[in-house]
Amino acid sequence: MTQLQNEGDSVRRGRLLEPGMYDLNDLEVGDHFATSGMTVTETHIVNFAGVSGDMYDIHLDDVAAQQAGFPGRIAHGLLGLALTDGLKTRSPVRMSALATLSWNWSFRSPLLIGDRIQVEIEVVGKRVTKRVDRGIATLRLSVVNQRGTVVQDGETLLLMANRAW
Repeated sequence: MTQLQNEGDSVRRGRLLEPGMYDLNDLEVGDHFATSGMTVTETHIVNFAGVSGDMYDIHLDDVAAQQAGFPGRIAHGLLGLALTDGLKTRSPVRMSALATLSWNWSFRSPLLIGDRIQVEIEVVGKRVTKRVDRGIATLRLSVVNQRGTVVQDGETLLLMANRAW
């Protein structure tokens, strides 16, 4: 089933993927889906600071964050990326992923405690590798908060299983 959807000035063509497992052969450029959402908590930020060693004041001190022009503490950019990958991985739309090969990522807007994020994912490219049982999908991801603001976005290359015909 092909879906046509307006997105501002752009038009999206492609299938809205249903829950299930997809390998590279199952995907078409334009296929898309959205993950479930999750709320960013103070615990996420504190735990990420401990694991990463990034104790920068704007993540852990409301006054420092406000002095820097934010409404309060903000999440680490890389925490947002990690949560994005987790939402993609636990989605009912499953990719037969073998490995993530790269990220090309932008941090667009602060991610605040209490923000509820969801990830919109679109297949923008695919190719078979030298090994025909593997391929690489290029996925475009947009992380959107409850206000409809894109807080992070970019692309990832995903090494996937490919059914050899």
